[in-house]
Amino acid sequence: MIQTDLPKLLLEWYDKHGRELPWRIKGGAHPNAYVILVSEFMLQQTGVKTVIPYFHRFMERFPTVKDLAEAPEEEVYLYWQGLGYYSRARSLHATAKMIVNEFGGKFPQDKENVLKLKGIGEYTVASFLALAFNQPETVIDGNVIRVICRMYGLTEPVPEIMDTIREKARKLTDKHNPADYASAIMDLGAMVCTPKKPQCLLCPWREHCRSKDNPELESIPIRTKLPKKYREGKVYLIQNDKGEIFIRKRNEKGLLSGLYEFPWSDERELFAEYKPQNTELEVSHVFTHFKLTLKIHKVKSNVVDFDGQFAALSSLEKYAFSTLMKKVYEKAYRNKILDI
Repeated sequence: MIQTDLPKLLLEWYDKHGRELPWRIKGGAHPNAYVILVSEFMLQQTGVKTVIPYFHRFMERFPTVKDLAEAPEEEVYLYWQGLGYYSRARSLHATAKMIVNEFGGKFPQDKENVLKLKGIGEYTVASFLALAFNQPETVIDGNVIRVICRMYGLTEPVPEIMDTIREKARKLTDKHNPADYASAIMDLGAMVCTPKKPQCLLCPWREHCRSKDNPELESIPIRTKLPKKYREGKVYLIQNDKGEIFIRKRNEKGLLSGLYEFPWSDERELFAEYKPQNTELEVSHVFTHFKLTLKIHKVKSNVVDFDGQFAALSSLEKYAFSTLMKKVYEKAYRNKILDI
């Protein structure tokens, strides 16, 4: 069978077995580019199952790009909290404003202008143009890399052969049905050609796959991972006589910028003059390149020499906290560390 028949096999499989997702339609581009934009930002570094409930909630509150552009930043964070990687929320919000203010509310359909939008790189631009406008762009994500490497028996480390992977993926891309093809090959990787226990008997490309009988199949592709760094610090739960807790908005640059938090540091001691009490509790959270463990300390004070504010415990749900800070609060609450 010639290679040009492979896209047809995949599209036939996708028509019968492709996933039903809230941001997807079959049979061409999605009629609402905004739906694709939001889903693409949410799916960066987050799995489909995790994203679905957040997507529904976000779209209910911000149903159009204009609604999102006009929303205050803190509210965008509030509806994003729990998804992590909050720089995505900032970039999505900024992109919505650009589309409304610089493009007259119309989504650009050429690569040059889409790449001007905040938070959109080479992967997202290809996916966005394919899924929103049915343009013949080749999508390369982790699923596609795995499928291509196994299909062609590529066993060199991925960073060394990315050009080969891109070229083979490009040649396979269906130029007449790029939206469906992009969804199909990602579904193939997510549902059939999975990292562990791939379902080779269900694969539409099985007869043409060079790795199907390879006993080391699960080790393909070969990825070189940097070990995650480990960091430790302290987080301080400061309550006043009213039972209110001290929170601050993080203004420093980085993943958690713009979110509310309890004061913490992994570099120096804070509030030594208040004689913080070590609760012997700790929480850990894994970020992209490091794991952070915070030991929970309790402080009793009505005055705090630190930028921030006291807030009633009952009002905390109004503030956008990171997953890490939610873990801190929930652990302290469960162990009755807080004065309620």
